[in-house]
Amino acid sequence: MFEGLAEKLQGLFQQLGKKGRLTEADITEATRQIRLALLEADVNYRVVKEFVARIKERATGQDVLTGLNASQQVVKIVRDELVALLGDNGGALATAPKSPAIYLVVGLQGGGKTTTSGKLAALLRGQGMRPLLVATDVARPAAITQLQVVGDAVRVPVFQLGTKVSPVDIARAALVHARENGFTHLVVDTAGRLHVNDDLMAEVVAVRDALAPQEILLVLDAMTGQDAVNVAEQFNAQLDVTGFILTKMDGDSRGGAALSIRQVTGKPIRFLGLGEKYDALETFHADRLASRILGMGDVLTLIERVEASVDAEQAEKLEQKLRSRTFDLNDFAQQLDQVTQMGPLDQLLELIPGMAQIKQQMGGQLNIDPKKMTHMRAILSSMTNEERRRPEIVRGNRRRRIALGSGTSIQEVNLVLKQFEQMREMFGNLAHMDKGSKFGPKMGGKMKLPFPF
Repeated sequence: MFEGLAEKLQGLFQQLGKKGRLTEADITEATRQIRLALLEADVNYRVVKEFVARIKERATGQDVLTGLNASQQVVKIVRDELVALLGDNGGALATAPKSPAIYLVVGLQGGGKTTTSGKLAALLRGQGMRPLLVATDVARPAAITQLQVVGDAVRVPVFQLGTKVSPVDIARAALVHARENGFTHLVVDTAGRLHVNDDLMAEVVAVRDALAPQEILLVLDAMTGQDAVNVAEQFNAQLDVTGFILTKMDGDSRGGAALSIRQVTGKPIRFLGLGEKYDALETFHADRLASRILGMGDVLTLIERVEASVDAEQAEKLEQKLRSRTFDLNDFAQQLDQVTQMGPLDQLLELIPGMAQIKQQMGGQLNIDPKKMTHMRAILSSMTNEERRRPEIVRGNRRRRIALGSGTSIQEVNLVLKQFEQMREMFGNLAHMDKGSKFGPKMGGKMKLPFPF
């Protein structure tokens, strides 16, 4: 996400950091490079022009040019302006004075509305709500079936009346059904439509008027860049959308749509789609995203992912095992599963402050192979429970059997066992130091170890 832009900006700030004091010529050259980086990221030209002008105006102030940490001040200015450009945080979705709250999901054909509707319903369900998915796409073949598959996957019921009933009548009937059966939210999946198709736009306007939704959420493919911004303008003009959900953000190395859309439309980004899984919908936070772009990490999002994936009781048991050095391969496998639940490893590493600098030192590559996690889990699954409980017995013939059973090599089995031993030793030492340290009480007296990586 934003990989190309992030690399260019981080490289620029690294150069500025070597200069000490900055001259007006340095600022002029820096803003020129920022402008080029943003244009290459497919950010709207008008947005780039205004953004760079604000940076140059603030960066050429006397405090910056005469300060010893001028480059750091420039980084802060760029971060502040990025936050302003991205707009306010997505914030909580609007509620209704009387249930259900209604969220109308709209967008282009093939833009990912149905999957996103399921992700949104899953998010609501995870918050303790009772959402109902509503199938109003009667035009696309198998659209209703697709939504039912999605509903089954996220364990949210789907309301549908087939393809012979108009979308407006389906929407009205769904509202009555929701009120009678105690559903707290309606997530209405609409037919994909081109913004230039007057008939289809009139249809979704009619659904909007019939339901009076609290939110009209436009799903946009982030990888389409400026096209996504143009679509947003057209839909907003006709529907007065309340916010945007940008999909495929994990595959968008440029970020032009995210950096342009708020400035152009005046409406907020609500969520970012970061993968195919139904839990891969992240609430938008402008300040956190700006920090990621500038290589500062995003500790708050990392903590939220850990809290959502790690069972507190299991974490407490793990801590005790680490302290007593009874941590075994069963525990190790459990930790791998928890890390996997938090999302792709490369995405997790992006959230760690300082990781961007490490990546640059390694030539822009961290060489993270997701298959390695799969291989590690396969190796652990090929062991008997006794072998996982007593790793010291895994030798010779046992290692050959495990390699054969997991479809890996003896070298990979050896590496997993070595990593396990190193981790057990490291955390055991940390636990011992924490217990005996005079600083322990000041730090809360407890070491929290939610996962090993």
